[in-house]
Amino acid sequence: MTGESRLPCPSVCIHGHFYQPPRENPWLGTIERQASAEPYHDWNERITDECYRPNTAARILDQLGNQIAASNNYAHISFDFGPTLLSWLERAAPDVYAAVLAADRVARGGMAQAYNHMILPLANARDRATQVIWGSRDFARRFGREPEGMWLPETAVDLDSLEDLAAAGIHFTILAPRQARRVRRFGSSRWQDVSAGGVDPHFAYQVRLPSERHITVFFYDAGIAQAVAFEGLLNDGCAFAERLASAFDGRRREPQLVNIATDGESYGHHHRFGEMALAAALRFLEERPDVLVTNYRAFLAAHPPVREVEIVENSSWSCVHGVERWRADCGCNSGGFPQWNQAWRAPLRSALDWLRDRLAPAYQQAASKLLWNPWAARNDYIDILLDRSPEAAARFLQQHARHDLLPQELDLLWGLLEMQRYAMFMYTSCGWFFDDIAGIEASQTIAYAARAVELANQCLGLNLEAGLLRRLALAPGNTGELPDGRAVYSAQVRRRPAVSVPSVAPA
Repeated sequence: MTGESRLPCPSVCIHGHFYQPPRENPWLGTIERQASAEPYHDWNERITDECYRPNTAARILDQLGNQIAASNNYAHISFDFGPTLLSWLERAAPDVYAAVLAADRVARGGMAQAYNHMILPLANARDRATQVIWGSRDFARRFGREPEGMWLPETAVDLDSLEDLAAAGIHFTILAPRQARRVRRFGSSRWQDVSAGGVDPHFAYQVRLPSERHITVFFYDAGIAQAVAFEGLLNDGCAFAERLASAFDGRRREPQLVNIATDGESYGHHHRFGEMALAAALRFLEERPDVLVTNYRAFLAAHPPVREVEIVENSSWSCVHGVERWRADCGCNSGGFPQWNQAWRAPLRSALDWLRDRLAPAYQQAASKLLWNPWAARNDYIDILLDRSPEAAARFLQQHARHDLLPQELDLLWGLLEMQRYAMFMYTSCGWFFDDIAGIEASQTIAYAARAVELANQCLGLNLEAGLLRRLALAPGNTGELPDGRAVYSAQVRRRPAVSVPSVAPA
């Protein structure tokens, strides 16, 4: 076959979204024992042992069951890791952390993630921008390069979120097929409606933004991703590879990409030995001369989009109702307690919105006496979180402080910035994802809110606890023991130890 008539070599990309919510006690900075994770101390520890570490050296067996190789799977896939999870891994599992960074140096398959997994379309403009900036800076600091792609938490998307990604220098993201509204080729005036999930996932698409910027979107193959996550495809690495390799459209005479995106925890935690199936599938695919195993960055560099897409705003991959799972009793839940409802979701978000909207002007007023631009300083506070050395603090103050700050002013500044950090952490998406407000995820978001309230009181003499409690009482739970959000606050949050504002930010 001549070069002109030969079909382009099709590509395969497997993306893993590796994420755990921040679980640290906001007063102690450590994770408390979680009984549901037994025999492990906590869920981070358990999932690391079941998934994150096995994927650094996944065993590959021959037909007799003898190990013939080991694979750092991260070096062969596209992946994103939650910044707060990477922070924990750096401290608690440095071998895993080092393997993830090393894998990116091989193929640059890593993507950034919005910082603490906040649902960006439900965030206000300042929080949304800070989440993208923090996620981008965290990635650059850890991986030694600027991120080209960024994972949107729960792939929840709107045009404002994409604008923030593009403004931060992000080139691409990943969405579910049902998040495409209509598509067309460049130069065509004819749009094709794909709102029923009919977008062709074999190609990259460009979204033209109101600012006249643009960003590329990849839509993953929903059928194969569903089979990996829920239908047992990881029971057989060979079948997994064959499913990917057979998903190309043989009629197309242009470069194609078969790509899937799932929770990375599918590979070992949700499915035991899933990391071995992934390693086997990658080995099968890499040995085939007719398939190229790649990642989104590499595919995009070789094959820029020739199609554009309009997205479905306020949509996500894990809620068929859009983003309602994080603000309403939409019917989406884990399925473990079918008799329960999630009527607590809207009042919880309303309570936290009320708190956020009182903390923001108080922060701005107080911080404006110390800083040239309080919100620009908050964006740069990620540099302090990543490096608490006196040198980093000095650089931060030189850039942002109006004058040389006295010790009590420094105490106030670091307390105000921590207050804003927890005002964002209280929106971590897992707080709404599961079944009850008394669950460990929702309780964690309430703990972050309580810490922000405490800091507001310590720094500014602002008492917001009573108002927050009145609003949490309107969030009904499903158990008699903890019947509402106020009870959760009293039983699971208020008992935690209070500490004073640290005198300095550096260690």
